[in-house]
Order: sequence, then structure tokens, then C-alpha cells
Amino acid sequence: MRVIDLRSDTVTLPTDTMRRAMATAELGDDVLGEDPTVVNLEALAAEMTGKEAALLVPSGTMANLISLLTHCGRGEEVILGDQAHIFFYEQGGCAAVGGIHPRTVPNNPDGTMDLTAVRDSIRADDPHFPRTRLIAIENTHNRCSGTPLSAAYLQSVADLASEHGVGVHMDGARIFNAAAALNLPVADLAGPVDSLSFCLSKGLSAPVGSMVCGSRAFIQQARRNRKVLGGGMRQAGVIAAAGIVALQEMTDRLVDDHRNARRLAEGLSILRRVQVDPERIKTNIIYVNLDPQGLPAAEMVARLSEAGVRVGATGTHQLRAVTHYGISAEDIDQALKAFTLILD
Repeated sequence: MRVIDLRSDTVTLPTDTMRRAMATAELGDDVLGEDPTVVNLEALAAEMTGKEAALLVPSGTMANLISLLTHCGRGEEVILGDQAHIFFYEQGGCAAVGGIHPRTVPNNPDGTMDLTAVRDSIRADDPHFPRTRLIAIENTHNRCSGTPLSAAYLQSVADLASEHGVGVHMDGARIFNAAAALNLPVADLAGPVDSLSFCLSKGLSAPVGSMVCGSRAFIQQARRNRKVLGGGMRQAGVIAAAGIVALQEMTDRLVDDHRNARRLAEGLSILRRVQVDPERIKTNIIYVNLDPQGLPAAEMVARLSEAGVRVGATGTHQLRAVTHYGISAEDIDQALKAFTLILD
């Protein structure tokens, strides 16, 4: 039985082209700046995001932590959404490791934060308060149905930050999904922010790795922070080679994932005991709210797994499904059959 794995786009496997590139990559010691394949990947990432420089790191969580450490000192503050991945899913690393104070602002359903609330959260220069150094935003926003943030909104955040002398970091783990959904170059979305991170290992299908992008001075300091976090790698070209293929070959196909996600959402929306709004599905993430009087999420996960469909439970009565490379329209139809048999 074919398993249709919709738990996350992190389950993607590298393409054959990636595997060949990894096997034949030219290598050197990246900590010494001598791995040519890493150098090429970092140059490509910087060019595509419109930034001066970029840095390869092992994971998206490390990419965000490095970025926050580079922007903020101990006892200083980052403003971010209360549904942000940095706040929710990264073990409080900015506080635990960096001594950085997180101040949350409610996320709207579309992933934005109200700019008045953000403005009101920026601290006055008072010895009683931590200094506000950074605003962090997420694009696409995972816990807000994978919604992409518009270039206009990002510019408004950047303008507000500039007025108050604070920086802007974008957790762009799925920024290429945002660009595909908005039909914009990634550089248009990255332009307003001071730094961004993005994952190679989600929808872009590389086996490992994330990028931090920013000014040359920012990346120079970020490289130091990567080292202190234990993220210095040696012959990392075997990772970077797959990342180059990801950026060159896998970005244009993300619209297929978005179509499949919408197909799944539309099919689920007509089922009894399920609440899904297809109009909210702009990229590849679908949250499915189950009838509280029906099967709990954990049991749904188990029954779907028996039928060859894997999804994640994100609440007592909520599921998450994520489309990605390797999931076809036929797979979506098969997944819908499984949901129908269990729920109807």
C-alpha cells in the first residue's frame, strides 16, 4: 500500500538530480571558507533574495536563533507574533541561549500583526525596560494556515521599525511558497527586511539545510554566532550541492503543491464533521477542525494511518496536512476517500 504522507513538507526526499550533485560536489573546509560548493550556494541565495550575503546553516531553528543573536544582545527584546514558530516551536532558544526577551503581539488569522499593537509594544528608553531591538515576522505563517504576507505589509512593518531604530527579521522558512502564491520574486518580499532565514529542506526538497541572508556585516557576525552554537561544518558541499539544485529547479513547481492543497481543502469542506475554509488556503498548509462531538484528532490520525494516509494532530480536535513534492493530485483524491470513509 502506498503511504500518502501529509504530516509535513519536511518529509520530502531529495531528487535524483540532487543525489547526483551531492555525490560529485567539489569540496573543501567550509569553516575555513574553502568549500567552493558552499560558496556558490551562499552567493545564489544572496542573489535570489536581493541581499549582500548569505550563510548556510544546518536547520531553520538554528537560522532563526543565529539571526536573533546577531540582532539582539542579552536582556534586549524581540517583538513577534503569539503564533510565531520562533515563539511556539523553537524551545525558547532566544531566551534560553541568547537571554533575549520575547514580547508577543497577537497574530491575526492572516498571520499579520496589528501595526498599532506593534508600535505600542516598542519600549521607551527607560532603565526599567528591556531595549526593543527587533521585530520578527513569519512568511508564510505556519500556524495561520500557511498564509503569505504581502510585500505591502512587509514594507509597512519595515517603515515602522525604521521610525523607531529597530531591525526586522523574517522567518521565511517557506518564503518561496509565499513568492509563488503572490507571483512575486522572492527579492520583492525580502527587500524590506534586514535579515531572513529560509529552509532548503521543506518544499524545496533538499535533505538538510537552511540559509540566513542579510548584509555582509550581518552575515559576518552571523558566521561567528553559527560557530558558537556548534553549527560550523567542514566539507558541507555535500549539503550545499542539493541546496543549489533546490534553488535552481524546485521553486517553480511549488504552485503544484498549492493546487493540491486547495484540492484537498475543497474536498474536505463538503464532509460532515469537518470545518475547512478553502478560501484561506493560499499555499501548502491545511488545518482541519474536527467536530468536538466526533472522533478526537488522535483517533483520526490512527485511522487515517491504517488507510495509508499520514497527517498530524495539532490539537485535541485539529489536524494539519501539508502538500509537497511527491504528493500528486491522485494522492489527494485517495486521501479524500480515506477521510470520507472515516467521517461519513
